[in-house]
Amino acid sequence: MASLPSPIVESPVETTGNDSRFRLILRRFLRRRLAIAGLSVVLLLFAFAYIGPHFYKWRYDQIDFEAFLQHPSATHWFGTTQNGFDMLALTMRGMQKSLIIGLIGAVLSTGIAAVAGATAGYFAGWADRAIVALIDLILVLPGFLIIAILSPAFHGRTWLIFVVLLAAFQWMITARVIRSMTLSMKEREFVYAARFMGVPDWKIIFRHILPNMSSFLIIDATINVSSLILAEVGLSFFGFGVQPPDISLGTLIGDHWESAQTANGYQFYFPAILLVVLVLSVNLVGDGLRDALDPNAGTAAGKGAGSK
Repeated sequence: MASLPSPIVESPVETTGNDSRFRLILRRFLRRRLAIAGLSVVLLLFAFAYIGPHFYKWRYDQIDFEAFLQHPSATHWFGTTQNGFDMLALTMRGMQKSLIIGLIGAVLSTGIAAVAGATAGYFAGWADRAIVALIDLILVLPGFLIIAILSPAFHGRTWLIFVVLLAAFQWMITARVIRSMTLSMKEREFVYAARFMGVPDWKIIFRHILPNMSSFLIIDATINVSSLILAEVGLSFFGFGVQPPDISLGTLIGDHWESAQTANGYQFYFPAILLVVLVLSVNLVGDGLRDALDPNAGTAAGKGAGSK
C-alpha cells in the first residue's frame, strides 16, 4: 500500500473565500510541471481507452482469421494474439476496466475511511473502540489471500463485487489518520458553535468536520487509484481478479507474460508499458495535488523560487 501524505487539517473556510482559495490551489498545481505532465498523460490514456475504440477498425472480440500471431504492422498496430485478436483493441478494452476499477475502488475506500474514522473520533466511547478493533483486525488479515480465496465464489458475477473486495482492504490506515484528525478538530470553536446551535452530530461530521479534511481525502483518493490498479493487476495476473470474458491490463499481462522472452514479446510489453505509464502519471498527479493543497507548500515553493 502506498504511503500516505502528512495529514492536512484545514481551517474552516468562509463561503466568500472559496473562489480565492481554489485559485490559489490551482496556481500551486500549475507550477508543478511534472504534475501537469502526469495529468495530461492520464487524460490521454482515458481518451485512448474510451474514445480510441470508436476510431479503430478492430474490436477486442473480433478475430482476424488471416493474421494469427502477427507482429505489429500497419493493419494491426500492436500485433495480434495466437487466436487472431488485435492486441491494441484488447489493450484499450483492458485499460477501460483497470481505470474504472481504480476510480470506483478509490472512491469507495476513501469514503469508508472518512465515515469510519470520523465516526470513531467524534463519538468516542464504544463506537471508537469497536471501529478501532475492526481496523486492527482487518490490518492483520492477509487481504490478497482472502480475495484470492473468495474470488472463485464470485466467478461469473459482476466485477463490481471484486472492486468492493479490493476497497474493503484498502481503507484502514486512512481511517486511523482521519480518526486522529477528528479527535483534534472536534474540540475547535466552530464544532462547539454547531453543537450549541443544536446541529445533529451526523450533520456536524458531514458538513463541518469532513469538509475541512477535503485536501487530505482528495490526496488519499488519488493515491488509492494507482494502488488499486496495481492490486487488480496482481490478482488478475494470478487468475483471482477480473474473470473472462472481461479483460483488464492484469489479465492481458497474465495471459502473455510467457512471451516476454520470445519474439512475440509485444503481447506482454505493450500492456505492461502502458500500465507503468498510467500508474506513474497518477502518482505524479497525486504528488502535485499534495503540494498544491498543503498550506505549507506554497511557502516552500516560493522560497525555492526566490533562491534561484
